[in-house]
Amino acid sequence: MLRLFATLFTLVLLSGCSSTAVEEYAANEPEFDVQEFFQGDLVAHGVLKDRGGKVTRYFTADLKGSWDDGVGTLEEWFVFDDGEKQERIWTLVPNNDGSYTATAGDVIGEGKLVTSGNALFMKYVLRVPYDGDTIDLNVDDRMYLVTPDHLINESVLTKFGFEVGSLTLSIRQRAHAME
Repeated sequence: MLRLFATLFTLVLLSGCSSTAVEEYAANEPEFDVQEFFQGDLVAHGVLKDRGGKVTRYFTADLKGSWDDGVGTLEEWFVFDDGEKQERIWTLVPNNDGSYTATAGDVIGEGKLVTSGNALFMKYVLRVPYDGDTIDLNVDDRMYLVTPDHLINESVLTKFGFEVGSLTLSIRQRAHAME
C-alpha cells in the first residue's frame, strides 16, 4: 500500500513538472498579437468535460474586445446548452516584459497571460458556482492561433493539484466567422 501511494505521488509530481513552456512555440506562425486578435467582435463554441473526459456541457459565446492606451477589455457572454447564461469581463494590462496581467470579477487575484509565436498561455484561479455554493479552480489556458482570425483553446481545471475537468473551444473573429 505504501509503495502504491509513493508511486502515485511520484506520478502526480512528475506530471506537474513536465509541462510544455510557451517559449517552445516561438517559431510557430501566425504570431499571436493579443491586441490584434482580441479586437472587435468574436464568436466561440466549446465543450466542458468532466475529469473522465465525458462532455458534460456545450456552449456558445459572443465576445467583444477593445483597447484603450494598451489596456484591453474583453467582454464574454456565454450561453450553455441547458440555458444558463454567464458573463465575464476581462481587463488585460500590459507588463514591461510583454506579458499581460489579467483580471475579471470571478477571477481570484490576477492571472498572467504570456505569448510566444502562435501560442498564448494564461494561468488564473476562477471562482465557479458549485452545488449551491462556489469553488475556486486553477485554470491553465492554452490558446493556439491556427490562422490570423481563428484560435483553439484548451483549458485544464484543477483543484488541489488534481484535474477536475477540461474545456475545449474555438474562437473566431466574427468578421470571418460567416465565411
